[in-house]
Amino acid sequence: MSRTISGRTRVAGVIGWPVEHSLSPVLHAAGFASLDIDWTYVAFPTPPDSVHRVVDSARTLGIAGLSVTMPHKTAVVELCDGLSESARNLQSVNTIEFRSDGRTIGHSTDGDGLVDSLRSEGVDPTSRDVLVLGFGGAGRAVCDALVRHGARRVVVANRSPLSADRLSAMGLTGVSVVPWSGRDVVASSCDLVVNCTSVGMGDDATSPLDEATFTDRHVAVDIVYHPAETPFLRGAAHRGARTIGGIGMLVNQAARQEEIWTGRMPDVEAMKRAVTQVLGPLA
Repeated sequence: MSRTISGRTRVAGVIGWPVEHSLSPVLHAAGFASLDIDWTYVAFPTPPDSVHRVVDSARTLGIAGLSVTMPHKTAVVELCDGLSESARNLQSVNTIEFRSDGRTIGHSTDGDGLVDSLRSEGVDPTSRDVLVLGFGGAGRAVCDALVRHGARRVVVANRSPLSADRLSAMGLTGVSVVPWSGRDVVASSCDLVVNCTSVGMGDDATSPLDEATFTDRHVAVDIVYHPAETPFLRGAAHRGARTIGGIGMLVNQAARQEEIWTGRMPDVEAMKRAVTQVLGPLA
């Protein structure tokens, strides 16, 4: 049902560059509708040299909340008056909360969104042995969330070298590192493997893990949501592993953003239906 925008309508939005193809407006419109609140959500194209001015303007104009996407997640850290524990450890913000006292608080909901997605599929990461492939922004957030939610062992493999000191500086003392060349060996000893690399996205037909590594005791998760079935997931399924695609993380991190802004959790399934209509039935 369409809603009439009035002088009372609260406005939230996403800042990024580019941002024209963001799915956030679709996700959040569905979420706000499920809460039956007078909110709307728009995309604000924000070049890197304008991010300071845009955040200041949002505060001045009374914007209710902002999602932050590439390439601003790190730059925005310095623009917030306070940070959640995860955002502070990761030095990355994907959500800005504008409080009634004028303060801005930066949050990171990506990792918790993945955990929510797993649990909605009946997969609890607690006490599991997990291999995370990739240590970019998403990989760091996933590692952080897995540790906080009680994974027994979290190992990360990254294509460029990582040091234990770097992990310790980010508060990720419960995460160990394995060379990229050793990822298949470690995966065989884990029961949950999460791909946080861009390998397999779009027309890329490669997988970050050898298909033969998987068994029917594995759960394979890919944070890539387009295509819905990546080569990584296809190979895992061929070997009998359980597979979970990236659409759940996308939706659940957005739902957590709305909970921060409104104090209420939206209907995650309604948000998922809305974005699936855009991406297609295989999403």
